[in-house]
Amino acid sequence: MSVKTKWSIDPTHSEVHFKVKHLVISTVTGTFKTFDGSFETENDDFSNAQIDFSLDINSIDTNQEQRDTHLKSSDFFDAVKYPKLAFKSTSFTKNGDDYLLQGDLTVKELTKPVKLNVEYGGTATDFYGNEKAGFEINGKISRKEFGLTWDAVTEAGAIVVGDEIKLNINAQFAKQA
Repeated sequence: MSVKTKWSIDPTHSEVHFKVKHLVISTVTGTFKTFDGSFETENDDFSNAQIDFSLDINSIDTNQEQRDTHLKSSDFFDAVKYPKLAFKSTSFTKNGDDYLLQGDLTVKELTKPVKLNVEYGGTATDFYGNEKAGFEINGKISRKEFGLTWDAVTEAGAIVVGDEIKLNINAQFAKQA
């Protein structure tokens, strides 16, 4: 029987960023400040890891309070009714030195499969003897596929918010004893 190793996210050394086009000509960047994640693996190379991740919608920060309030409203995430976004992996496969992560992303009541590229940063031991592993996760999703369908068009006909959301997650995990 193989032994599973559990790793938990180190929120102090991790970040969740997203980017979306505004008026097609510029990009708005945001972060989620509160999130949680872990994975279990039987392999030294992390392949086939079982990954769970969630983030708190109310922690969204685009550096503009009025926009953040709008994003939390029922026009977008409806944070009162759906306070968390959740991800559960279906596969984590080696791709050269890196990985391909596939899983189910749930936003509001909608769950859809997504594919994300994972760059493996390596493992290291910190000052306190804790083993850490670093990953950079990137991908793109369609916000409309997840029920984030609010739309507006300017008088000149420009789309206010683009559909494609770029995700960039820097994650450091600590090996659990």
